[in-house]
Amino acid sequence: MDKKKAEKEFAAAAFARTEQALGVRAVKSLADSRVAVIGVGGVGGWCAEALVRTGVGTLLIADPDRVAPSNVNRQIMAGSKTVGELKVVALEKRLQEINPDLKLEIMSERYSCGTADSFSLQTYDCVVDAIDSLEDKADLILHVTKLERTHLFSSMGAALRRDPFAVTKGEFWDVKGDALARSLRSRFRKTGEFPARKFQCVYSRESPFKPEDAPPVGEKRAYGSLVQVSAVFGFALAAMVIDCIVDR
Repeated sequence: MDKKKAEKEFAAAAFARTEQALGVRAVKSLADSRVAVIGVGGVGGWCAEALVRTGVGTLLIADPDRVAPSNVNRQIMAGSKTVGELKVVALEKRLQEINPDLKLEIMSERYSCGTADSFSLQTYDCVVDAIDSLEDKADLILHVTKLERTHLFSSMGAALRRDPFAVTKGEFWDVKGDALARSLRSRFRKTGEFPARKFQCVYSRESPFKPEDAPPVGEKRAYGSLVQVSAVFGFALAAMVIDCIVDR
């Protein structure tokens, strides 16, 4: 079998089960869609994987960090062989292997108010906010909710939770029991600048926990996290993006 024929047969088979689940037109819509995932750590990496495996045709992944040993317990690209690599580079290899036809753009750059224009998020159908930094997250929310044709889906706090069955979705202003959502709302009220429209979030109804014998951690913003929760956050965000594209 020649290479081109083999590639064509692989492409047809790779999304056959998705076509059975969603329909041929839906898979075509996904192939034509453009999605950006900002932050590919414990939540965003799993979201990106699910989007590619479901057939999203064009994907931007952005994250300035490198893989660290402390990422191994929950981040999809993290392992002994990828420690030290840029997260977007390590994830790029994995995603291109899943779908060689994927149009993938990687940015090893921090999203911030000052770098927003370089991301060209107005050219994407959906943006997934999987940023940890409160300041950058607030800037991303304010920016994307002003974009007329771009839908935003945002992750609230997945750290210090262990019950995947408590993960749910809700409109940002309705999220209860989440410190990150509370801090964002407080920030918006303090600055007087609010999201231009409503947007959906993934969050946990579970109260944060911390074992009495948890060791001290020197890293800034280093909270305990588990893959069975962070991955569910990522998959839930991917599901919301896919439904948005398919139901348009």
